[in-house]
Amino acid sequence: MTETIERSLKEVLYHDVEYVQPPFLKEGDEVALISPAYWMAEETILHAAAVIENWGLRPVIGPNTTCLNVEAYAGTADERAADLRWAFENERIKAVICTRGGYGSIHLLNRIPPEFYQQHPKWLIGHGDITTLLYALTGAGVMCIHGPMASHIGSHQDLSTALIRDLLFGKLPQYQIPTNANNRYGHAEGILVGGNLASYAAIAGTKFQLSHNQDIILFIEECEESLHDIDRLFYMLQLQLNFKNVKGIIFGSFNSIRYDLSFGSVEQMLVAHLQGYDIPVCCGFPAGSDISLPMIEGAPCSLDVTPEGSVLTFNIHGTQQPCVVEKSEPFLMKA
Repeated sequence: MTETIERSLKEVLYHDVEYVQPPFLKEGDEVALISPAYWMAEETILHAAAVIENWGLRPVIGPNTTCLNVEAYAGTADERAADLRWAFENERIKAVICTRGGYGSIHLLNRIPPEFYQQHPKWLIGHGDITTLLYALTGAGVMCIHGPMASHIGSHQDLSTALIRDLLFGKLPQYQIPTNANNRYGHAEGILVGGNLASYAAIAGTKFQLSHNQDIILFIEECEESLHDIDRLFYMLQLQLNFKNVKGIIFGSFNSIRYDLSFGSVEQMLVAHLQGYDIPVCCGFPAGSDISLPMIEGAPCSLDVTPEGSVLTFNIHGTQQPCVVEKSEPFLMKA
C-alpha cells in the first residue's frame, strides 16, 4: 500500500524507542557537500554540484572541503569536523552529501558528541569510510543514508543516482532483490545498521552503538580485501555485537576481493559462519563501492527472503515505490 505523510520532522516509534526521521527536501532547499575523509579535486565536486542543481536544489560547498592535509585528507581533523558541524548547524541546509570516503572519518567521532545529531537532524549521505559517521548517527537515533556520494553523482547518471534524488524528495524504494543460491529464507524486522565491513568492525560495540536491546538488520559490504581479512572482520563483529539482536543480514557487494581461501564466494564463506543463527540472509544486494543503491540506516525495516527473491521495506513516513533490482556479478581477483 502506498502512503504519503507530510510532516516537517518525524519520529518513528519502534519497540518503544524513538528514531528521528529528518524532513524530506523541497525544491530550492540547500544541500551541503563536505569531505569528512579523503580530499577530492574541486572540479569533481563542482560536477556533482551541477547535477544536484539540476534536481532543483541549491548545492553549497563546505568551507574547508578543498583543503589538503598530508597529501591525503581534506584538511586536518579539526577542519573536517568544523565542516560537518557547519553543515548540520546551518538551518538553511537540509541534507549533507559526502564527496568521497577513503579513510579519516574515524578522526571525527570524538570531536562531535552523539547528542549533536539529535539537536540538528538532517540527512547525511555516504558509504565506504563514511560508514563511521553513519554509525554515529544511527547510534544517536537519527536516520541517515548509505548511498552514492558526490564522486558518483557527478559522473554516473544511473539507478543509484536517480534513487537518491527521489529519496531526498520523499520517495522510498521498496527493493525487490533477485534470489541467490546462498540466501537463507525467513522474515525479519529491525533497525538497519552497518555498511563497509572494515569501517564498521573497527567501531562496532563502542559507545556510539544502538541500545544493546535493539533488534537490528545487519548490512555489510566490502571491497579490495582478501577472504581471510573478511573472515577475521566478520568474526570481530560477532564478538563485538550482541548477535542475539541480529534478526536478519543483508550482504551487499563484495568487489575486487582476493580469493586466498578456497570458497566459491564471500557469501558462501560468511553464511557458513551463521549456522548457529536461525535468521534470514539476503545475498547479492547491489550496494557497496561500485554501485550504492540507497539504504536508510537507523530506519525500522522488514526483510523477507523467499525462494523467489527478497524484499526490503523501510517502514517510515514517505511514498513507497517498488524498485526491481538486477542481479549483480562481483569482480573477483585470485590471490
